[in-house]
This record gives sequence, structure tokens and C-alpha cells, in this order.
Amino acid sequence: MRRHSVFFIVMLLGRAAFGQDSAFVQRTPRPEVFTPLPFGAVRPAGWLAAQIRGNLEGFTGHLDSLVPNLVVKDDIYGKDRLTKDVTRKDVGALAGGGDAAEVQYLWWNSETQSNWRDGFIRSAVLTGDSVYLRRAAAYVRRILSTQDKDGYLGVYDPGLRYRFDGENGELWAKTTLLRGLLAWYAYTRNRKVLVAVERAVGDVMVHYPAGRSRPFFSKSPDVGGLSHGLMFTDVLEELYRLTGRRVYLDYVLFLYKDFSEETLHEDAQYAKLVDPGDYLRGHGVHTYEHLRAVAAAAYTSGNPFLMRALDDYLDKVSRELTPSGAPAGDEWIGGRPADATATGYEYCSLEELLDSYADLLGKTGAPVFGDRVERLFFNAAQGARDPHASCIAYLKTDNSYEMTGGLNGDDHDPRQTRYKYSPVHQDVAVCCVPNAGRVAPYYVRQMWMLGPTGPVATLLGPCTVRFAWKGVPVSISEETDYPYGRAMTFVVHAARPVDFTLAVRRPDWATGVSVSGAYIGKNGYIYVRRPGKVRITFTSSGVRVCRDSKGDAYFMNGALVLARPIPATPVVTRRYPLPGFYDYKYKPDSAVRYAYRGGRVSADGVSFWNPATGQPETVRLVPMGETVLRQVTFPSKP
Repeated sequence: MRRHSVFFIVMLLGRAAFGQDSAFVQRTPRPEVFTPLPFGAVRPAGWLAAQIRGNLEGFTGHLDSLVPNLVVKDDIYGKDRLTKDVTRKDVGALAGGGDAAEVQYLWWNSETQSNWRDGFIRSAVLTGDSVYLRRAAAYVRRILSTQDKDGYLGVYDPGLRYRFDGENGELWAKTTLLRGLLAWYAYTRNRKVLVAVERAVGDVMVHYPAGRSRPFFSKSPDVGGLSHGLMFTDVLEELYRLTGRRVYLDYVLFLYKDFSEETLHEDAQYAKLVDPGDYLRGHGVHTYEHLRAVAAAAYTSGNPFLMRALDDYLDKVSRELTPSGAPAGDEWIGGRPADATATGYEYCSLEELLDSYADLLGKTGAPVFGDRVERLFFNAAQGARDPHASCIAYLKTDNSYEMTGGLNGDDHDPRQTRYKYSPVHQDVAVCCVPNAGRVAPYYVRQMWMLGPTGPVATLLGPCTVRFAWKGVPVSISEETDYPYGRAMTFVVHAARPVDFTLAVRRPDWATGVSVSGAYIGKNGYIYVRRPGKVRITFTSSGVRVCRDSKGDAYFMNGALVLARPIPATPVVTRRYPLPGFYDYKYKPDSAVRYAYRGGRVSADGVSFWNPATGQPETVRLVPMGETVLRQVTFPSKP
């Protein structure tokens, strides 16, 4: 990945000016280029709205009925808080793992519940469905009733909380919970919710005082929930945006400093990031979510050494991206570069990297991050959903030749069951399904931001946005079926005349653009002054032949990565008591893998070499999201 000039210039100036000064010394904070809008300001339309509605009618709306033991019966934030006497918890996982795994299992249900609730709340708000909104409101009332007098919201009783020397879920359980509560506050503007969140965060800051505590200390470097807890920075950044209180950003820098100074097996520690020989090795979802924490620390500190570390981090992540935009990690990265067949990716990682890139799009204004988000969301995320049923793949590969538990049919480990489709995946962990309910709402959340001269369409797709500009209420409808079409119409309504410039991100694949009025194209954006109604059509040369790191060909049409669908026979391996929900495995009807002969390609078909027949064959490729089994990359014909 090319280094962005904003980081490169800062790196050079920083080294010259500050020499070997500490990476964690506070300098002049760097402002975000774009201002995020409150959650709910953007509402989906078209296929995006249909997908979120479908999720609510499927796994997102019914996870509590599918796994009631994990979601309903374990009141982990209330009467079932963890005590010293609780040493084991049955979460249904087959992996085993001894005492280290058992400690993680203790807090797992907090992640399952709160990430699910986060996606549920956001989906209810975005659809405006009164039934789901009432369920969300009842949940918020109940969870706020568990808050202690000192502000504590969490999963530990007084004898355990904040007193750890190893693996724990203290900060992570709060992070997943508070993100959902902040989404509900953005929708309702109920001050009680914001006050409760601030009290909970204040309780953390009292018990883990900045500069005088070690929240990430662990006797063992192998941790899970403890390192997830670095994402408490998500909550801190959002609180700063809501309140303007600088103390929250100062605490971001403290958390990242302590995280970097402890002995942990985590990729995002400062010294590892700036070591060019230290490739990414860790648990993928940690690595890709921690990108946001490093960005938060770099921007709040303005420290050039942290800005350089962020740049180095991005370079390392780029090495792990498959053609679909997915980050390798099945569930560990292991120092391996991405491979379309050999390295899988976890659905949790798709959600976390999408959110990290969207966050960087706002911080930097660099359109490349919008391109990264769109490629991941339109291809990897859609391609890990079953197009015919309400279930997702826990692990998936771009080239998906078999989904029977192991990687492309590998059955040597009977406990490897992640490569299948399920609305739950309880035999592994109920983490990916909750995140599958978050990914579309998080995409929608970042579709529009505010720039210095007006609104910015940062991520493209059908939606409506509402905001105020110079005190004037404004709404813009974005009418399009993007990415399946190339044209979009923006219709602007303002309560009274107001002057602003509409900016629209130009996708990297677009070789041309047609605009129904005067415009300026600059730095990857299209600017239209005083828009009322404007139609923008992006053009390209048609289906493109691309090459992955191995030199194999893959094909793109606009923002969509195309695939050869492989006919498969589904086998139901589990039926849930709730009608309409099943686990599926898929075996291919034919195991032939095609090769690319070179030559002309079009939307009507591509000429491949069929090694089984020894003959050329024209195949119509389809978007990854329409497939279960598929071939995405094609070696050259020998």
C-alpha cells in the first residue's frame, strides 16, 4: 500500500524535530478531516435496507431464541455477575483448551450478548420497526438497572472487578455494552443513557487511574478478553465527540501506552509495529480492531512517531488482504501473507477491519480508505453470507471449494467446524453471528460525514441523510442501486436556502465520470456547488483483469469482485427448535478448478480452460455475494 502523504510528511518532520523522543509524549492533536454524523442520521434504502430488515427477520432478530442459554439465561451483567467461585462456564464450544480457555469462556457471553444487542439496536433504529424498537428500549431499561451506585456497569462482582493479573473481560465487556448504549442515545437523545455511560467510564478511570495503573498487565502473554479491552478507545472517542471533554482522549493515549509496554502476544504494540521484520501474527480480529486504537492514539497525541507506527501498521495489514478485501486470519494470521485459497478469514475480522478503515476515512479524508471499505463490504462480507438462508460462515476463503467444516474439505481435525454456514456457530463461539448483524449498520453509519465546506458522500449506496448546516436542517436522498449500478441521483432538500458544497467520493475503479451540472474533481472527490438535484454516473472500461500476489487472475466489474459459481449440494447438519433456521454444509457437484487463457473478458462471460475436458469454456461470472462455493482466482493455463 502506498504511504499517504499526510503520514509520510509527519514522519519526516517528526524525526527531524523530535529525534528519539518518546512515542507517547503529547504533541499537538491532529483534527479529523471529516466529522462523523450521529448514528441514525443516515438511513438505508434499497438493497441495504432490505438486507438489514432481512437480518432482523433472521439471525439478528432471533439470536436470543436460538441460543437462550447464552443470551437470556446467563444474566452476566446482572444477577449472574462473575465471582471467585465461578471457575467454569459451558458455552457449547468444542475446542477445549484447558485452563486458559476456561478463563476466557467465563466472559464470552458478555461479548455474545452485547455485540448482538449492538447490532440489534442499530438495525431496529435503521428500519424504524416499532416491534424491534420496543424490544431495544426494554433491553436498555433493564441493563441500566444493573448499574451500581458507584457507576459500575460490567460482569464482575465487587470482589473481582479491577483486580486482575491475567486474562479477564473487564474492559471488553464494557466496550461491547457501551457501544450499543451510545447508539441508543444517538437515536433517543435520552440523557439518562449518556449519563449512565459517562458514569461507567468514570468508574473505570477511577479504578485504573491514568499513569498510575496497569490495566493490561498479565502474568501470561497469551490473552483474549484483556487485549480486546483496548477497544475501550471506541467508547472514549465517541464520548469526546458527544461532550468535548478532552479527558477521554487523554485516556486513549494512556491505554495504548500501557498496552504497548506490557508483555503480550499482540501485533498492535508500538515496538512491533515499527519493526519492519515483525509481520502480523496474532488473532486476526484483535489485530484489525486495534488499528482503530492506534489511529486514535496517534491523532489525539499528534506524536509523529505514533503517526509513523500507524503508517507501518497499514502497510502490514495490506500484506494480509485477499482479492475480496478480506484480511487473513483463520483465526490466527501467523505471519502468512494472504492467499485466496489457503488463508481463511473470520467474519468478526470483516466487521472490525471495515470499521477501522471507515474510521481512518474520517480521520484522514483519504479516499483510498473508502475504496477499502467498499471492497470488503460488497465482496468479502456479502460473500460470507448464505444467499439462500439466514446464516453466515464463521471462516471463509475467497476460493471456496467446499464448506464441510475444515478448510476447503480438510477433515483431519474433527474440532474444526468453522467452515460451514450457521445462524449461531455455538460449537465454536457465538461471536461471528452477532458481528454479522453489526456490519451493515456500521457501513451505513459512515456513508456520510461533514467536511469543511459541506456534506461528503464517503461510502456509496442507497440511503437518505439528515443533518444541519449553518443551523439549517438539510436532507439528501441518494437514489442508486450501487454497487450493482453505476449511476446515482442526489436530491437535496433544505428548510431554507443555505450555501454548501456537496462532495462525493470517486471510487478508484472509475476511469470516467458524468455529472449533470458543473463540478470540480479534486483529490478523489467530486465537488458540486449549491446542489439541488444532481446525477452522477461513474464509468469504467468494463470487466477488469486483476492479479493477486501470486500472479493469478481475478476479475472485477466496478466495485464488485466476480466469481465462477460452483454448483453444490447443501446438507442440513442441524435443525433449530425455531422454524426456518439450520446449519448447512456444502459439497461441490464438481471439483474442477479452471485456468485463465488470457484474452478478451466481458460481462457476458470469460473464456477459461477446463482441465477436465481439455477444452476452452466460456463462463459467466457473478458477484461473490451471489455464491456459496466459488472460484475467484485463476492460474494461467499451463
